[in-house]
Amino acid sequence: MTSPLLLLLLLSAPTAEVAPPLARPGDAVLVSVRDATALPTGTLAGRPLHFWPAGEGRWLAVAPLPTETAPGPAEVEVTADGLPYAPALELVAPGFASTTLAVPPRFLVPPPAARRRMALDRAALEQAYHQPFGPPRLGGPLTVPLEVEPSSRYGDQRVYNGKVTGVHYGLDLPGAAGDPVGAAGDGEVVLARDCYMSGKTILVWHGAGVFTAYFHLSRMEVKAGDTVTSGQRLGRVGSTGRSTGPHLHWGVKVDGLWVDPLAATRLDLAAGEVSVPPAPPSPAPPSADGAAAPPR
Repeated sequence: MTSPLLLLLLLSAPTAEVAPPLARPGDAVLVSVRDATALPTGTLAGRPLHFWPAGEGRWLAVAPLPTETAPGPAEVEVTADGLPYAPALELVAPGFASTTLAVPPRFLVPPPAARRRMALDRAALEQAYHQPFGPPRLGGPLTVPLEVEPSSRYGDQRVYNGKVTGVHYGLDLPGAAGDPVGAAGDGEVVLARDCYMSGKTILVWHGAGVFTAYFHLSRMEVKAGDTVTSGQRLGRVGSTGRSTGPHLHWGVKVDGLWVDPLAATRLDLAAGEVSVPPAPPSPAPPSADGAAAPPR
């Protein structure tokens, strides 16, 4: 028979969960701890979790799942008020596609002057991502900046000029040159720069280790240090940098890793809630007559 004291301790002990409990490599998930009196600690897929306070006794963390994580049960460890927890998280195979593109050779083997410029770009990006950790600055979920069917999705294997060169870590949204691009959520502009590869580039910091990136713009209409609200215009669709036509490459980075932007839109970090809508349709494959793929 359980003693009253033990029953009280069990009822008041913290709880921990991961949402959604079923995810893919490359997704972002929300880790929630309730009824904890002190800051929890933990890891997910071997990476440390960073919690922020979200109300009395509640703590939240948002975590990226590396694309190389194997399907099956994911390793989640949380310690709250000195007690260990292992909330369930199951990973399914991502089913990433492959996309073939043709780009000018200078973007695959950049000349010396371009390599110097790329080094400066990397330094500027690294500085922009170096922001203090704290609660999210978002008032709700992230939203997709352009309401169009993506021409390429997160995780696509990229084959440039016949050679596999990497993975596409964003969402390509086709548009006409000059179409307005809005902020995906409330935050602060931490970079507005014309980069060699990504062209005119804007980064917005949303707190909680979350950033959104907007590449290949034809025009930037904000500057570093500006505070923006969800939907506020940042710039215009373009084809600057390594691009084959007008479009917006939209990326979401969480705790240093690029994640699937569509998965990130399911997380409401302000409310600590997750929605799991039906999976969107896959982009249409290239036509059999060899027509060019949509711009990337």
